[in-house]
Amino acid sequence: MLGFDVFLLVALVLVLLVVAAGIKMVPQGFNYTVERFGRYTRTLVPGLGVIVPFIDRVGHKQNMMEQLIDVPSQEVISRDNAIVTVDGVVFYQVLDAPKASYEVADLQLAILNLAMTNIRTVMGSMDLDQLLSQRDEINHRLLSVVDAATTPWGVKVTRIEIKDINPPRDLVEAMGRQMKAERDKRAAILEAEGMRQSEILKAEGEKQSVVLEAEGRREAAFRDAEAREREAEAEAKATEMVSRAIATGDIQAINYFVADKYVDALKAVATAPNQRVVMIPVEATATIGALTGIAEIARETFGDGAVDRTLGRAPARSASVPRAGGDGTAPS
Repeated sequence: MLGFDVFLLVALVLVLLVVAAGIKMVPQGFNYTVERFGRYTRTLVPGLGVIVPFIDRVGHKQNMMEQLIDVPSQEVISRDNAIVTVDGVVFYQVLDAPKASYEVADLQLAILNLAMTNIRTVMGSMDLDQLLSQRDEINHRLLSVVDAATTPWGVKVTRIEIKDINPPRDLVEAMGRQMKAERDKRAAILEAEGMRQSEILKAEGEKQSVVLEAEGRREAAFRDAEAREREAEAEAKATEMVSRAIATGDIQAINYFVADKYVDALKAVATAPNQRVVMIPVEATATIGALTGIAEIARETFGDGAVDRTLGRAPARSASVPRAGGDGTAPS
């Protein structure tokens, strides 16, 4: 009986070992490939899986989550013969576990070398200025090329990002000088544009000022012409009135006209800018006679009292004249 119990115990242990060998626990995010006698048969998905013990075995354990590969720094020669140091990162995800296990020997190494060679190819076909300013274009071209190349491996390359592009130190200094020169050029252009605009505005202002000044001169000339016209009309009217007076035999009007012209002539001579002392022989009786003629005209027009008050003297009294008698003789 003891031997039978031992046999049952050993058999139970063997059964437990066989069951344990045939049950596989697949964690979330992984797929296991199952091989039978070295040949792929099926894939175990996350959860509890069962295989035939001692016949089937787990071939590869593939991580189905998105993974990262760090691309080390490498030197790249651009199209214009500039040497730059470039590094980056590659994000990929295994979509087909059997292809990723059996189509390529070392998946990560293959993706890394493929990314490095395509970085040199893509960036080597571009100028330095394009390398520094068109990173999105570089990433897009790298992604399309590498993703197409890894599709037979059951892998999806989701992103390729260039991290750093480091030109040589002397090239960085030259770029700094170039950028400073460009900024100085733009500043000079802006300053010249500002000066040009200022000159244009100044010329426009001067033009407007000249136009307004010409308008003012035209208006003033128009006013002067109108004044001269009115003055000429008044002069013509005065001359006509004097002519009428002369025609009627009014000597006092002639004296007034001559005296007025005489006084104007003396005033013009006395106020000439090139004269300081005026010595002209003047006939006093002619002037007095002209003034007397003016006074006579004023007396006839306004009366004797008004003229005397204007000249600042007392009004003249009329002498009493004795009346002649009936026979025309003066009284004794």
